[in-house]
Amino acid sequence: MQKAVRRSFAKSFEGLGSRAAFLAHPLGAATKLAETLHIGDRRHKFSATRFLMGTQVSIVALHLSKDAAEKAVALAFNEIERLSAIFDRHRSGSPVSQLNETGRLCDVAPELFEVMVKAKSYCHRSGGAFDSSVLPVLEMMQNNCDSKGQVKLNQSDFDDALALVGSDMIHVSESEISFDRRFMAVTLDGIGRGYIVDRASDILVDNGIENHLICAGGDIRARGERAPGQSWLVPIDKPSSQGGYSAVIKLKDSAVATSYGSEFYFDAEGYRQDEAIPKTVFAPHVGAGLSVVAPSVMEADALSTSAFVMNFESGLRFINEQKKSECLISGLSGAKMFSRNWDALVGI
Repeated sequence: MQKAVRRSFAKSFEGLGSRAAFLAHPLGAATKLAETLHIGDRRHKFSATRFLMGTQVSIVALHLSKDAAEKAVALAFNEIERLSAIFDRHRSGSPVSQLNETGRLCDVAPELFEVMVKAKSYCHRSGGAFDSSVLPVLEMMQNNCDSKGQVKLNQSDFDDALALVGSDMIHVSESEISFDRRFMAVTLDGIGRGYIVDRASDILVDNGIENHLICAGGDIRARGERAPGQSWLVPIDKPSSQGGYSAVIKLKDSAVATSYGSEFYFDAEGYRQDEAIPKTVFAPHVGAGLSVVAPSVMEADALSTSAFVMNFESGLRFINEQKKSECLISGLSGAKMFSRNWDALVGI
């Protein structure tokens, strides 16, 4: 698998010169939450927004008791804050930052163990397209980017960073996580936020809020219904800054995650970086957007990242092979590609 992962990343950098490679990033699909819901069963709508996990997190909860809804939403936000303290690689002293600093972590939180196991699973499932150990490559590019957005690297520097990429070199158990090589590091940005949103959704259900919507950037979780017999409606933004929506989809007890592409040019002057908001892996689609609907946000997030780093045909084939998952690919020209059962699953 390690060789397969290295090949997957190396393909994005073949033929340095006039060729381009791209990054998927979590700009996400904006959801415009209606201020007024026409609810015929006397339920109350309680909504709240906080800035967490580096984005605006909005929760809409429906319940006969407004107080019950408010209390449950507060508990959900508390869970997001608790789990963010575990997965935030930027936060000094967090388990993930400790792992990246030392290459070894004991006394592993059960939530981190679960996500690390899932990350390795998605790496295998995607043939190396999804890999949490790509962080050294991303940091190398960011650290060599000047104020003009140009990145100057040589092949040797890139090869050194690439040698640190490979989930097979990460060992995970309930008591310890360790790396085979010094200077390896992980980012769970492409899976951890989805996991956290799913857990927050579970907190709401455990507290009697079976009908709710959570939007955290491009990670969206819908449970139950927005009104009796009506699924939640979620608009997906068009790629880039076109404005408008690529689609408006219906969600019930499911989730959607969206990846967009930004461009890196390779030429004699180095790399020109148009947008520096990487998700987890290199992607070959400038200006495109890929949305995946799946049973959970964590799965939708990992699958959208995985499919986005493949070419369009391979990405569609990959999603068609997954159970209960569908995808929409939108290009700058307005062209769209759908997985096999997209319309049946989410169309309105």
